[in-house]
Amino acid sequence: MRSMSTGVAVCVRAQGPSGSRYFAVTSHRGLCMTTAAGTVVDGKLEGGKRVKEVRKRGVDGHVRSFEEIPHTGRNGWINLVKFWRENRFQTLHKHMERTFNALGPIYRETVGTLSSVNILLPSDISELFKSEGLHPRRMTLQPWATHREIRKHSKGVFLKNGEEWRADRLQLNKEVMMSEAVKRFLPLLDEVAKDFCRMLQARVEKEGRGEEGRHGLTIDPSPDLFRFALEASCHVLYGERIGLFSSSPSLESQKFIWAVERMLTTTPPLLYLPPRLLLRIGAPLWTQHATAWDHIFSHAEARIQKSSQRLSSSQGQRPVAGPAGGKYTGVLGQLMEKGKLSLDLIKANITELMAGGVDTTAVPLQFALFELGRNPEVQNRVRQQVRTSCAQAGGDPQKALQGAPLLKGTIKEVLRLYPVGITVQRYPVRDIVLQNYHIPAGTMVQACLYPMGRSAQVFEDPLRFEPSRWSREDSPRGEGAGFRSLAFGFGARQCVGRRIAENEMQLLLMHILLSFHLSVPSSEDLKTTLTLILQPETQPKITFTKL
Repeated sequence: MRSMSTGVAVCVRAQGPSGSRYFAVTSHRGLCMTTAAGTVVDGKLEGGKRVKEVRKRGVDGHVRSFEEIPHTGRNGWINLVKFWRENRFQTLHKHMERTFNALGPIYRETVGTLSSVNILLPSDISELFKSEGLHPRRMTLQPWATHREIRKHSKGVFLKNGEEWRADRLQLNKEVMMSEAVKRFLPLLDEVAKDFCRMLQARVEKEGRGEEGRHGLTIDPSPDLFRFALEASCHVLYGERIGLFSSSPSLESQKFIWAVERMLTTTPPLLYLPPRLLLRIGAPLWTQHATAWDHIFSHAEARIQKSSQRLSSSQGQRPVAGPAGGKYTGVLGQLMEKGKLSLDLIKANITELMAGGVDTTAVPLQFALFELGRNPEVQNRVRQQVRTSCAQAGGDPQKALQGAPLLKGTIKEVLRLYPVGITVQRYPVRDIVLQNYHIPAGTMVQACLYPMGRSAQVFEDPLRFEPSRWSREDSPRGEGAGFRSLAFGFGARQCVGRRIAENEMQLLLMHILLSFHLSVPSSEDLKTTLTLILQPETQPKITFTKL
Protein backbone atom coordinates (compact mmCIF):
# COMPACT_ATOMS: atom_id res chain seq x y z
CA MET A 1 0.00 0.00 0.00
CA ARG A 2 2.77 2.46 0.86
CA SER A 3 5.67 1.25 -1.27
CA MET A 4 7.85 3.96 -2.78
CA SER A 5 10.49 3.88 -5.48
CA THR A 6 13.60 6.02 -5.56
CA GLY A 7 14.40 5.77 -9.25
CA VAL A 8 11.17 5.55 -11.24
CA ALA A 9 7.68 6.95 -11.00
CA VAL A 10 5.18 4.67 -9.27
CA CYS A 11 1.53 4.94 -8.38
CA VAL A 12 0.64 4.25 -4.76
CA ARG A 13 -2.90 3.54 -3.69
CA ALA A 14 -3.99 4.62 -0.22
CA GLN A 15 -7.36 4.22 1.41
CA GLY A 16 -8.89 7.52 2.45
CA PRO A 17 -12.13 8.37 4.23
CA SER A 18 -13.98 8.72 0.95
CA GLY A 19 -12.47 5.74 -0.85
CA SER A 20 -9.17 5.30 -2.67
CA ARG A 21 -6.78 8.01 -3.70
CA TYR A 22 -3.66 7.74 -5.78
CA PHE A 23 -0.33 9.39 -5.22
CA ALA A 24 2.02 9.82 -8.15
CA VAL A 25 5.48 9.58 -6.68
CA THR A 26 8.58 10.41 -8.69
CA SER A 27 12.18 9.93 -7.73
CA HIS A 28 13.72 11.31 -4.54
CA ARG A 29 14.43 14.54 -6.41
CA GLY A 30 10.75 15.53 -6.25
CA LEU A 31 7.42 14.53 -4.82
CA CYS A 32 3.93 14.87 -6.26
CA MET A 33 0.93 13.73 -4.20
CA THR A 34 -2.70 14.49 -3.58
CA THR A 35 -3.78 15.40 -0.06
CA ALA A 36 -6.97 16.52 1.59
CA ALA A 37 -5.79 20.10 1.21
CA GLY A 38 -4.76 20.02 -2.44
CA THR A 39 -1.82 18.87 -4.57
CA VAL A 40 1.75 19.18 -3.39
CA VAL A 41 4.29 19.35 -6.21
CA ASP A 42 7.92 19.36 -5.08
CA GLY A 43 6.74 20.43 -1.63
CA LYS A 44 4.58 23.32 -2.91
CA LEU A 45 0.82 23.25 -2.57
CA GLU A 46 -1.34 24.05 -5.57
CA GLY A 47 -5.06 24.81 -5.65
CA GLY A 48 -5.31 27.98 -3.64
CA LYS A 49 -4.16 26.82 -0.17
CA ARG A 50 -0.86 27.44 1.53
CA VAL A 51 1.50 24.62 2.47
CA LYS A 52 1.37 25.49 6.17
CA GLU A 53 -2.32 24.56 6.17
CA VAL A 54 -1.18 20.99 5.64
CA ARG A 55 1.93 21.29 7.87
CA LYS A 56 5.16 23.21 8.15
CA ARG A 57 7.67 22.69 5.38
CA GLY A 58 11.25 21.62 5.89
CA VAL A 59 14.11 23.98 5.20
CA ASP A 60 14.30 22.79 1.58
CA GLY A 61 10.57 23.29 1.00
CA HIS A 62 9.92 19.60 0.26
CA VAL A 63 7.33 17.36 1.89
CA ARG A 64 9.16 14.07 2.31
CA SER A 65 7.69 10.65 1.59
CA PHE A 66 6.40 8.22 4.19
CA GLU A 67 9.27 5.86 3.39
CA GLU A 68 11.79 8.55 4.36
CA ILE A 69 10.62 8.67 7.97
CA PRO A 70 13.45 7.38 10.20
CA HIS A 71 12.76 3.81 11.31
CA THR A 72 14.05 1.08 13.62
CA GLY A 73 14.31 -1.62 10.94
CA ARG A 74 12.07 -2.71 8.12
CA ASN A 75 11.57 -6.36 9.13
CA GLY A 76 8.89 -6.59 11.80
CA TRP A 77 9.69 -10.20 12.65
CA ILE A 78 13.35 -9.47 13.26
CA ASN A 79 12.27 -6.57 15.47
CA LEU A 80 9.89 -8.90 17.34
CA VAL A 81 12.74 -11.34 18.04
CA LYS A 82 14.83 -8.41 19.34
CA PHE A 83 11.96 -7.34 21.59
CA TRP A 84 11.71 -10.82 23.07
CA ARG A 85 15.47 -11.28 23.41
CA GLU A 86 16.13 -7.85 24.95
CA ASN A 87 13.01 -7.81 27.13
CA ARG A 88 11.79 -4.63 25.43
CA PHE A 89 8.12 -5.35 26.15
CA GLN A 90 8.77 -4.48 29.80
CA THR A 91 10.91 -1.45 28.92
CA LEU A 92 9.07 -0.15 25.86
CA HIS A 93 8.77 3.33 27.39
CA LYS A 94 12.57 3.52 27.76
CA HIS A 95 13.05 2.11 24.25
CA MET A 96 10.83 4.89 22.88
CA GLU A 97 12.77 7.54 24.81
CA ARG A 98 16.10 6.24 23.49
CA THR A 99 14.76 6.02 19.94
CA PHE A 100 13.49 9.60 19.93
CA ASN A 101 16.87 10.74 21.26
CA ALA A 102 18.59 8.89 18.42
CA LEU A 103 16.23 9.52 15.49
CA GLY A 104 14.47 12.77 16.33
CA PRO A 105 10.81 13.68 17.07
CA ILE A 106 9.26 11.17 14.62
CA TYR A 107 10.05 7.58 13.69
CA ARG A 108 8.44 4.46 12.23
CA GLU A 109 8.46 1.05 13.87
CA THR A 110 7.16 -2.37 12.89
CA VAL A 111 7.09 -5.16 15.47
CA GLY A 112 5.58 -8.44 14.35
CA THR A 113 2.24 -7.59 12.74
CA LEU A 114 2.02 -4.11 14.30
CA SER A 115 3.23 -0.96 12.50
CA SER A 116 3.09 2.62 13.74
CA VAL A 117 4.45 6.12 13.32
CA ASN A 118 5.55 7.49 16.71
CA ILE A 119 5.55 11.20 17.54
CA LEU A 120 6.65 13.26 20.51
CA LEU A 121 5.90 16.97 20.18
CA PRO A 122 2.57 18.56 21.22
CA SER A 123 2.37 20.53 17.95
CA ASP A 124 2.43 17.27 15.98
CA ILE A 125 -0.04 15.64 18.37
CA SER A 126 -2.37 18.61 17.84
CA GLU A 127 -2.18 18.07 14.09
CA LEU A 128 -2.93 14.36 14.52
CA PHE A 129 -6.05 14.98 16.60
CA LYS A 130 -7.36 17.50 14.09
CA SER A 131 -7.60 14.63 11.62
CA GLU A 132 -9.26 12.03 13.87
CA GLY A 133 -12.72 12.43 12.31
CA LEU A 134 -16.22 11.95 13.75
CA HIS A 135 -15.51 8.38 14.85
CA PRO A 136 -11.94 8.42 16.22
CA ARG A 137 -10.12 5.10 16.16
CA ARG A 138 -7.36 3.93 18.42
CA MET A 139 -5.45 0.67 18.29
CA THR A 140 -7.74 -2.33 18.83
CA LEU A 141 -6.43 -4.62 21.54
CA GLN A 142 -6.91 -7.70 19.41
CA PRO A 143 -6.38 -10.24 22.24
CA TRP A 144 -9.30 -8.64 24.10
CA ALA A 145 -11.48 -8.55 20.99
CA THR A 146 -10.67 -12.20 20.19
CA HIS A 147 -11.64 -13.24 23.71
CA ARG A 148 -15.04 -11.53 23.34
CA GLU A 149 -15.62 -13.19 19.98
CA ILE A 150 -14.76 -16.75 21.01
CA ARG A 151 -16.71 -16.45 24.29
CA LYS A 152 -19.68 -14.81 22.51
CA HIS A 153 -19.53 -11.74 24.79
CA SER A 154 -20.73 -8.35 23.59
CA LYS A 155 -18.04 -5.69 23.19
CA GLY A 156 -18.03 -2.46 25.16
CA VAL A 157 -17.05 0.94 23.78
CA PHE A 158 -13.36 0.28 24.38
CA LEU A 159 -13.37 -2.33 21.61
CA LYS A 160 -15.86 -0.72 19.23
CA ASN A 161 -15.48 1.72 16.35
CA GLY A 162 -17.68 3.70 14.00
CA GLU A 163 -21.32 4.65 14.49
CA GLU A 164 -21.94 1.73 16.85
CA TRP A 165 -19.20 3.04 19.15
CA ARG A 166 -20.57 6.58 19.02
CA ALA A 167 -24.15 5.58 19.85
CA ASP A 168 -23.09 3.55 22.90
CA ARG A 169 -20.54 6.12 24.03
CA LEU A 170 -23.10 8.95 24.06
CA GLN A 171 -25.31 6.94 26.41
CA LEU A 172 -22.40 6.08 28.73
CA ASN A 173 -21.22 9.69 28.83
CA LYS A 174 -24.46 10.72 30.49
CA GLU A 175 -23.71 8.47 33.47
CA VAL A 176 -19.95 8.76 33.84
CA MET A 177 -18.71 11.96 32.16
CA MET A 178 -21.34 14.70 32.46
CA SER A 179 -21.20 17.14 35.39
CA GLU A 180 -24.58 15.96 36.69
CA ALA A 181 -23.29 12.39 36.81
CA VAL A 182 -20.16 13.50 38.68
CA LYS A 183 -22.34 15.22 41.29
CA ARG A 184 -24.19 11.94 41.82
CA PHE A 185 -21.19 9.68 42.34
CA LEU A 186 -18.75 12.08 44.03
CA PRO A 187 -20.20 11.51 47.55
CA LEU A 188 -19.73 7.76 47.09
CA LEU A 189 -16.06 8.17 46.24
CA ASP A 190 -15.64 10.57 49.16
CA GLU A 191 -17.16 8.01 51.54
CA VAL A 192 -14.74 5.29 50.42
CA ALA A 193 -11.74 7.66 50.65
CA LYS A 194 -12.70 8.65 54.22
CA ASP A 195 -13.11 4.99 55.21
CA PHE A 196 -9.70 4.17 53.74
CA CYS A 197 -8.08 6.86 55.89
CA ARG A 198 -9.92 5.65 59.00
CA MET A 199 -8.64 2.13 58.32
CA LEU A 200 -5.11 3.45 57.84
CA GLN A 201 -5.28 5.58 61.00
CA ALA A 202 -6.31 2.53 63.04
CA ARG A 203 -3.44 0.55 61.58
CA VAL A 204 -0.92 3.32 62.31
CA GLU A 205 -2.20 3.54 65.90
CA LYS A 206 -1.90 -0.21 66.35
CA GLU A 207 1.35 -0.98 64.49
CA GLY A 208 3.12 2.38 64.29
CA ARG A 209 6.08 3.59 66.27
CA GLY A 210 7.03 6.95 67.69
CA GLU A 211 5.98 9.31 70.41
CA GLU A 212 2.38 9.42 71.62
CA GLY A 213 0.12 11.09 69.09
CA ARG A 214 2.85 11.05 66.41
CA HIS A 215 2.87 7.39 65.48
CA GLY A 216 4.43 6.56 62.15
CA LEU A 217 4.16 3.40 60.08
CA THR A 218 6.31 2.43 57.10
CA ILE A 219 4.53 0.11 54.68
CA ASP A 220 4.12 -0.85 51.07
CA PRO A 221 0.64 0.67 50.55
CA SER A 222 0.01 -1.00 47.18
CA PRO A 223 -2.24 -3.88 48.43
CA ASP A 224 -4.39 -1.37 50.33
CA LEU A 225 -4.52 0.98 47.32
CA PHE A 226 -5.71 -1.86 45.07
CA ARG A 227 -8.46 -2.68 47.57
CA PHE A 228 -9.40 1.00 47.72
CA ALA A 229 -9.64 1.21 43.92
CA LEU A 230 -11.83 -1.89 43.68
CA GLU A 231 -14.06 -0.77 46.57
CA ALA A 232 -14.48 2.69 45.02
CA SER A 233 -15.21 1.28 41.55
CA CYS A 234 -17.82 -1.13 42.87
CA HIS A 235 -19.49 1.60 44.91
CA VAL A 236 -19.84 3.87 41.88
CA LEU A 237 -20.71 1.19 39.32
CA TYR A 238 -23.04 -0.95 41.44
CA GLY A 239 -24.14 1.54 44.08
CA GLU A 240 -23.04 -0.71 46.94
CA ARG A 241 -20.00 -1.45 49.06
CA ILE A 242 -18.27 -4.84 49.01
CA GLY A 243 -16.41 -4.56 52.33
CA LEU A 244 -12.78 -4.67 51.26
CA PHE A 245 -11.61 -2.60 54.25
CA SER A 246 -12.67 -5.24 56.74
CA SER A 247 -10.00 -7.23 58.59
CA SER A 248 -10.68 -10.21 56.31
CA PRO A 249 -11.60 -9.02 52.79
CA SER A 250 -13.13 -11.64 50.51
CA LEU A 251 -10.86 -14.03 48.66
CA GLU A 252 -13.06 -13.55 45.59
CA SER A 253 -12.18 -9.86 45.41
CA GLN A 254 -8.48 -10.63 45.80
CA LYS A 255 -8.77 -13.14 42.95
CA PHE A 256 -10.34 -10.43 40.81
CA ILE A 257 -7.35 -8.15 41.42
CA TRP A 258 -4.97 -10.99 40.53
CA ALA A 259 -6.95 -11.70 37.35
CA VAL A 260 -6.73 -8.05 36.26
CA GLU A 261 -2.97 -8.04 36.86
CA ARG A 262 -2.55 -11.29 34.87
CA MET A 263 -4.68 -9.92 32.02
CA LEU A 264 -2.58 -6.75 31.85
CA THR A 265 0.71 -8.66 31.98
CA THR A 266 -0.22 -11.07 29.18
CA THR A 267 -1.69 -8.46 26.81
CA PRO A 268 1.46 -6.73 25.39
CA PRO A 269 3.21 -9.77 23.87
CA LEU A 270 -0.12 -10.92 22.38
CA LEU A 271 -0.46 -7.61 20.50
CA TYR A 272 2.29 -8.59 18.08
CA LEU A 273 1.08 -12.10 17.24
CA PRO A 274 -2.17 -13.45 15.71
CA PRO A 275 -4.32 -14.45 18.75
CA ARG A 276 -6.34 -17.03 16.81
CA LEU A 277 -3.16 -18.84 15.80
CA LEU A 278 -2.10 -18.98 19.44
CA LEU A 279 -5.57 -20.21 20.36
CA ARG A 280 -5.36 -22.94 17.71
CA ILE A 281 -2.02 -24.26 18.96
CA GLY A 282 -2.99 -23.93 22.63
CA ALA A 283 -0.20 -21.50 23.50
CA PRO A 284 0.15 -21.11 27.31
CA LEU A 285 0.32 -17.32 26.98
CA TRP A 286 -3.10 -17.21 25.31
CA THR A 287 -4.55 -19.68 27.83
CA GLN A 288 -3.40 -17.50 30.74
CA HIS A 289 -4.84 -14.40 29.10
CA ALA A 290 -8.22 -15.96 28.32
CA THR A 291 -8.49 -17.53 31.79
CA ALA A 292 -7.83 -14.13 33.40
CA TRP A 293 -10.58 -12.52 31.32
CA ASP A 294 -12.95 -15.39 32.16
CA HIS A 295 -12.46 -14.70 35.85
CA ILE A 296 -12.98 -10.96 35.36
CA PHE A 297 -16.24 -11.63 33.53
CA SER A 298 -17.50 -14.13 36.09
CA HIS A 299 -16.78 -11.68 38.95
CA ALA A 300 -18.52 -8.83 37.12
CA GLU A 301 -21.44 -11.10 36.15
CA ALA A 302 -22.00 -12.05 39.80
CA ARG A 303 -21.95 -8.39 40.91
CA ILE A 304 -24.26 -7.34 38.06
CA GLN A 305 -26.72 -10.14 38.77
CA LYS A 306 -26.84 -9.28 42.46
CA SER A 307 -27.34 -5.59 41.73
CA SER A 308 -30.02 -6.35 39.11
CA GLN A 309 -31.99 -8.40 41.64
CA ARG A 310 -31.71 -5.61 44.19
CA LEU A 311 -32.88 -3.03 41.66
CA SER A 312 -35.79 -5.19 40.50
CA SER A 313 -37.03 -5.62 44.06
CA SER A 314 -37.08 -1.85 44.61
CA GLN A 315 -38.42 -0.73 41.23
CA GLY A 316 -41.32 1.10 42.84
CA GLN A 317 -38.93 3.48 44.61
CA ARG A 318 -37.48 5.85 42.02
CA PRO A 319 -33.93 6.82 43.08
CA VAL A 320 -33.21 10.41 43.98
CA ALA A 321 -29.84 11.66 42.73
CA GLY A 322 -27.42 13.36 45.03
CA PRO A 323 -26.22 13.17 48.60
CA ALA A 324 -29.19 14.89 50.19
CA GLY A 325 -31.70 12.07 50.04
CA GLY A 326 -32.72 8.90 48.27
CA LYS A 327 -30.29 6.24 47.13
CA TYR A 328 -28.06 6.51 44.10
CA THR A 329 -28.16 3.13 42.38
CA GLY A 330 -24.78 3.43 40.69
CA VAL A 331 -23.94 3.60 37.00
CA LEU A 332 -25.45 0.15 36.47
CA GLY A 333 -28.77 1.17 38.01
CA GLN A 334 -28.92 4.40 36.02
CA LEU A 335 -28.27 2.59 32.73
CA MET A 336 -30.82 -0.13 33.49
CA GLU A 337 -33.45 2.38 34.56
CA LYS A 338 -33.11 4.43 31.39
CA GLY A 339 -33.11 1.37 29.14
CA LYS A 340 -31.23 2.99 26.24
CA LEU A 341 -28.67 0.15 26.09
CA SER A 342 -29.46 -3.58 26.00
CA LEU A 343 -28.60 -5.60 29.09
CA ASP A 344 -25.77 -7.34 27.18
CA LEU A 345 -24.22 -3.98 26.25
CA ILE A 346 -24.61 -2.71 29.82
CA LYS A 347 -22.83 -5.83 31.10
CA ALA A 348 -20.04 -5.46 28.53
CA ASN A 349 -19.36 -1.83 29.42
CA ILE A 350 -19.63 -2.31 33.18
CA THR A 351 -17.15 -5.20 32.94
CA GLU A 352 -14.72 -3.05 30.93
CA LEU A 353 -15.04 -0.23 33.46
CA MET A 354 -14.39 -2.68 36.31
CA ALA A 355 -11.36 -4.23 34.62
CA GLY A 356 -9.97 -0.81 33.73
CA GLY A 357 -10.67 0.88 37.05
CA VAL A 358 -8.36 -0.87 39.51
CA ASP A 359 -4.68 -0.86 38.48
CA THR A 360 -5.11 2.36 36.50
CA THR A 361 -5.92 4.32 39.68
CA ALA A 362 -4.07 2.28 42.32
CA VAL A 363 -0.71 2.51 40.53
CA PRO A 364 -0.74 6.31 39.95
CA LEU A 365 -1.66 6.70 43.63
CA GLN A 366 1.51 4.75 44.53
CA PHE A 367 3.57 7.14 42.43
CA ALA A 368 1.75 10.16 43.92
CA LEU A 369 2.42 9.11 47.52
CA PHE A 370 6.07 8.48 46.66
CA GLU A 371 6.59 11.85 44.95
CA LEU A 372 4.80 13.77 47.71
CA GLY A 373 6.85 11.85 50.28
CA ARG A 374 10.19 12.75 48.69
CA ASN A 375 9.16 16.35 47.98
CA PRO A 376 8.11 17.63 51.44
CA GLU A 377 7.97 21.27 50.36
CA VAL A 378 5.50 20.40 47.58
CA GLN A 379 3.55 18.20 50.01
CA ASN A 380 3.21 21.06 52.50
CA ARG A 381 1.99 23.47 49.80
CA VAL A 382 -0.66 21.03 48.59
CA ARG A 383 -1.76 20.24 52.16
CA GLN A 384 -2.10 23.91 53.06
CA GLN A 385 -4.29 24.54 50.03
CA VAL A 386 -6.39 21.47 50.86
CA ARG A 387 -6.88 22.59 54.48
CA THR A 388 -8.01 26.05 53.42
CA SER A 389 -10.37 24.69 50.78
CA CYS A 390 -11.93 22.06 53.06
CA ALA A 391 -12.52 24.67 55.77
CA GLN A 392 -14.49 26.75 53.27
CA ALA A 393 -16.32 23.85 51.56
CA GLY A 394 -18.62 22.98 54.43
CA GLY A 395 -18.32 19.24 53.82
CA ASP A 396 -19.06 19.45 50.09
CA PRO A 397 -16.40 17.30 48.35
CA GLN A 398 -16.91 18.99 45.00
CA LYS A 399 -16.28 22.45 46.46
CA ALA A 400 -13.28 21.11 48.36
CA LEU A 401 -11.69 19.84 45.15
CA GLN A 402 -12.51 23.01 43.22
CA GLY A 403 -10.75 25.09 45.87
CA ALA A 404 -7.59 22.97 45.76
CA PRO A 405 -6.31 23.00 42.16
CA LEU A 406 -2.92 21.73 43.33
CA LEU A 407 -4.58 18.35 43.91
CA LYS A 408 -5.49 18.15 40.25
CA GLY A 409 -2.02 19.46 39.40
CA THR A 410 -0.51 16.66 41.51
CA ILE A 411 -2.40 14.02 39.53
CA LYS A 412 -1.43 15.63 36.21
CA GLU A 413 2.20 15.84 37.31
CA VAL A 414 2.23 12.18 38.39
CA LEU A 415 0.71 11.13 35.06
CA ARG A 416 3.21 13.31 33.17
CA LEU A 417 6.14 11.46 34.74
CA TYR A 418 4.43 8.06 35.03
CA PRO A 419 1.65 7.81 32.42
CA VAL A 420 -0.56 4.77 33.00
CA GLY A 421 -0.74 4.07 29.27
CA ILE A 422 2.43 5.18 27.50
CA THR A 423 0.81 6.00 24.13
CA VAL A 424 -2.38 7.45 22.68
CA GLN A 425 -3.14 6.20 19.17
CA ARG A 426 -5.18 7.56 16.28
CA TYR A 427 -5.72 6.64 12.63
CA PRO A 428 -6.05 9.92 10.70
CA VAL A 429 -9.03 9.98 8.33
CA ARG A 430 -7.16 12.18 5.85
CA ASP A 431 -3.57 12.53 4.74
CA ILE A 432 -1.50 14.75 7.01
CA VAL A 433 2.08 15.97 7.18
CA LEU A 434 4.03 15.65 10.43
CA GLN A 435 7.59 16.93 10.82
CA ASN A 436 7.48 17.49 7.08
CA TYR A 437 6.77 13.81 6.34
CA HIS A 438 3.69 12.63 4.48
CA ILE A 439 1.44 10.38 6.61
CA PRO A 440 -1.25 8.56 4.57
CA ALA A 441 -4.80 8.32 5.91
CA GLY A 442 -5.34 5.14 7.91
CA THR A 443 -1.79 4.98 9.31
CA MET A 444 -1.61 4.22 13.03
CA VAL A 445 0.12 7.18 14.69
CA GLN A 446 1.10 7.04 18.35
CA ALA A 447 1.59 10.02 20.63
CA CYS A 448 4.27 8.74 23.01
CA LEU A 449 3.50 10.11 26.47
CA TYR A 450 6.41 8.87 28.57
CA PRO A 451 9.15 10.45 26.39
CA MET A 452 7.07 13.60 25.93
CA GLY A 453 6.55 14.02 29.68
CA ARG A 454 10.30 13.87 30.28
CA SER A 455 11.41 15.94 27.30
CA ALA A 456 13.19 19.26 27.86
CA GLN A 457 11.76 20.32 24.48
CA VAL A 458 8.28 20.19 26.01
CA PHE A 459 8.71 20.86 29.74
CA GLU A 460 11.03 23.15 31.65
CA ASP A 461 13.13 21.14 34.14
CA PRO A 462 11.17 18.01 33.16
CA LEU A 463 12.37 15.69 35.95
CA ARG A 464 11.28 18.07 38.72
CA PHE A 465 7.98 17.18 40.40
CA GLU A 466 6.04 20.45 40.40
CA PRO A 467 2.20 20.40 40.44
CA SER A 468 2.02 24.18 40.11
CA ARG A 469 3.34 23.96 36.53
CA TRP A 470 -0.26 23.10 35.55
CA SER A 471 -1.75 26.30 36.96
CA ARG A 472 -3.21 28.66 34.37
CA GLU A 473 -0.65 31.36 35.06
CA ASP A 474 2.27 28.98 34.48
CA SER A 475 0.78 27.21 31.46
CA PRO A 476 2.59 27.85 28.16
CA ARG A 477 0.84 29.33 25.15
CA GLY A 478 1.27 28.54 21.50
CA GLU A 479 0.79 25.69 19.08
CA GLY A 480 0.09 22.35 20.76
CA ALA A 481 0.17 23.79 24.29
CA GLY A 482 -3.11 22.05 25.13
CA PHE A 483 -1.72 18.64 24.17
CA ARG A 484 0.93 18.19 26.87
CA SER A 485 -1.33 16.25 29.25
CA LEU A 486 -2.95 13.28 27.52
CA ALA A 487 -2.89 10.50 30.12
CA PHE A 488 -6.67 10.12 29.76
CA GLY A 489 -6.61 10.55 25.99
CA PHE A 490 -8.36 13.32 24.11
CA GLY A 491 -11.73 14.34 22.73
CA ALA A 492 -14.65 12.03 22.06
CA ARG A 493 -12.45 8.95 22.49
CA GLN A 494 -10.86 9.94 25.80
CA CYS A 495 -11.01 7.45 28.69
CA VAL A 496 -14.68 6.82 29.50
CA GLY A 497 -13.83 6.39 33.20
CA ARG A 498 -11.83 9.61 33.37
CA ARG A 499 -14.12 11.53 35.73
CA ILE A 500 -14.37 8.58 38.11
CA ALA A 501 -10.59 8.08 38.16
CA GLU A 502 -9.63 11.77 38.48
CA ASN A 503 -12.00 12.39 41.38
CA GLU A 504 -11.21 9.08 43.07
CA MET A 505 -7.49 9.85 43.14
CA GLN A 506 -7.90 13.49 44.18
CA LEU A 507 -10.28 12.66 47.02
CA LEU A 508 -8.02 9.97 48.44
CA LEU A 509 -4.97 12.26 48.32
CA MET A 510 -7.03 15.02 49.94
CA HIS A 511 -8.01 12.87 52.93
CA ILE A 512 -4.54 11.34 53.28
CA LEU A 513 -2.91 14.79 53.36
CA LEU A 514 -5.40 15.95 55.99
CA SER A 515 -4.56 12.95 58.17
CA PHE A 516 -0.89 12.11 57.59
CA HIS A 517 2.55 13.48 56.90
CA LEU A 518 4.19 11.42 54.15
CA SER A 519 7.88 10.52 53.92
CA VAL A 520 9.94 7.87 52.18
CA PRO A 521 12.83 5.71 53.47
CA SER A 522 14.56 6.13 50.09
CA SER A 523 14.21 9.05 47.71
CA GLU A 524 16.04 7.37 44.83
CA ASP A 525 14.24 7.46 41.49
CA LEU A 526 11.84 4.58 40.98
CA LYS A 527 12.62 2.09 38.27
CA THR A 528 9.55 1.37 36.17
CA THR A 529 8.33 -1.59 34.17
CA LEU A 530 5.55 -1.95 31.61
CA THR A 531 2.80 -4.54 31.51
CA LEU A 532 -0.03 -2.93 29.60
CA ILE A 533 0.37 -0.08 32.10
CA LEU A 534 3.43 1.57 33.60
CA GLN A 535 4.19 0.58 37.18
CA PRO A 536 7.05 0.51 39.70
CA GLU A 537 9.53 -2.33 39.28
CA THR A 538 9.67 -2.54 43.08
CA GLN A 539 6.80 -1.23 45.20
CA PRO A 540 7.92 1.92 47.08
CA LYS A 541 7.58 2.02 50.84
CA ILE A 542 5.83 5.05 52.35
CA THR A 543 5.92 6.28 55.97
CA PHE A 544 2.56 7.55 57.21
CA THR A 545 2.85 9.72 60.33
CA LYS A 546 -0.30 10.95 62.05
CA LEU A 547 -0.69 14.72 62.06
